[in-house]
Amino acid sequence: MNKAQEKVLVAALCGLIVTTAAGFAVQPAVAAGYLVDTLAQVTGIPQWDRLNVRKWPASYSQKVGSFEPGVHVWVERCIEVQNSSDWCLVDRNDTKGWVNSRFLTPVEDWDI
Repeated sequence: MNKAQEKVLVAALCGLIVTTAAGFAVQPAVAAGYLVDTLAQVTGIPQWDRLNVRKWPASYSQKVGSFEPGVHVWVERCIEVQNSSDWCLVDRNDTKGWVNSRFLTPVEDWDI
């Protein structure tokens, strides 16, 4: 194995370690969540804007979709985030991901 191959191997292993560590860092937060299983409405968003849906419960996470103000979403569970708002795992049609809980209002007296 030459020096160039060694560098590529070390870089690949470092990337694998960082990726694995990140997965474990997110996992406890997801596991510490609480079940909600209820309907909620997207609120607190201007009519011209949309609520971003994220792959993971973080504002810097990859965007997987968005919801218009006023739409109803199914809230599966939420997690508590220290010094921040809670994040909730929501689902509507083909869009499933995490949104900041401050933009959700539970729907009272709903019937399936």
